[in-house]
Amino acid sequence: MRAFVRVAPEVAEALAAGRPVVALESAVIAHGSPYPVNIETALAMERAVRAGGAVPATMGVVGGALVVGLDERLITKFGESARRAPQSGPAVAKLGARDLAAAVALGRDGATTVGATARAAALAGIQVMATGGIGGVHRGAAQTWDISGDLMALARYPVLVVCAGVKAILDIPATLEWLETLGVPVIGWRCQDFPAFYAADSGCRLACSVESAGDLARVWEIERAWRGAGLLAVQPPPGEVPGVEAAIQSALAAAAAAGVQGAAVTPYLLAKVGELTDGKSLDANVALLKHNALTAAIIACEIAARASCQPSDSQCYK
Repeated sequence: MRAFVRVAPEVAEALAAGRPVVALESAVIAHGSPYPVNIETALAMERAVRAGGAVPATMGVVGGALVVGLDERLITKFGESARRAPQSGPAVAKLGARDLAAAVALGRDGATTVGATARAAALAGIQVMATGGIGGVHRGAAQTWDISGDLMALARYPVLVVCAGVKAILDIPATLEWLETLGVPVIGWRCQDFPAFYAADSGCRLACSVESAGDLARVWEIERAWRGAGLLAVQPPPGEVPGVEAAIQSALAAAAAAGVQGAAVTPYLLAKVGELTDGKSLDANVALLKHNALTAAIIACEIAARASCQPSDSQCYK
């Protein structure tokens, strides 16, 4: 692994000592938010993780190496790539879980999606990651078969992902059906309803919710003991965006008219929704990213604390 993976010294030291680490994706930097908000948000997420007591590990592929813990210089490099004109192509590729090996082998730079970050985190031994919203089943997938690789990654890699549900541009009920089919547990963090990214309630009731980090850590502990894979912990966003569904419908129509397809769909729709909501959706996205990073750190701390306890210590199992 050392030949292909570079772990930042701070992250390596924390992992070796059993201290909490939270993985963060980099696709949101290079492809998910405009410059310079993307850089500011990535650094703010790292600060939120530290405020929660954990060490941040932003993932990315740089010059053919998987980097576990991008420093501020590399985060800035990824963020500045978003300024390139569309016709010149992305300076930093968007990488799903399936793309990691090829990017490393061919010496490329790449930003990791949720799925790729989960794969990288599992490889590095990081149990918790934070993001805004995962990918899922796109609206109209019955015709396009457009389903994010994030879902299969959650079913394959043992990482607990903290998010505000799935991106609001997606088909939420269909995504939940896929998660159920794949056997991925979905647990509400202090909420009874599955959040809708820009709203607290998607209309989909959750089968399970928890109120404490201890309860969630205990669920995760059993999933790990039983050789389960990923777990999705969802929480409502800290604020809501009124009228966002109308903006999403308009953005979908614009994407169809422009012939936008594949990996380009999500960044196009997010940018269009931001434009149609006068930036309110972007502000909400930034807020929930920081909110999720803090929650992930709290959960990672609880998991690390339980792991450090001896089996005879009853305080660990209350």
